[in-house]
Amino acid sequence: MSNNKEILIGFIVGIIANTFGTLLYILMFSDLGIVDTFNAAVAQGHIGSLLALGAILNLIAFFGFLRIKRDFRARGVMLATLVTALVILIYKVMA
Repeated sequence: MSNNKEILIGFIVGIIANTFGTLLYILMFSDLGIVDTFNAAVAQGHIGSLLALGAILNLIAFFGFLRIKRDFRARGVMLATLVTALVILIYKVMA
């Protein structure tokens, strides 16, 4: 497989892990539903924190790929994490 395809696979895994981590955090620690929690986080300016907590699952994906010697996939996960950080930064600057 080409390196670019491996990085793309890692990027997609990183985005999915971040989304799943955010939803898991909401389900475990919020008394509200998913949509209500998300709307409350936006209204209170905590959406960046919510996304950052969701990115914790990217650590598992990143080190998992490194462990099985899939370095380019790990790079894709890192890229997804950086994109998430940039989205949070842009959101914080615009708000």
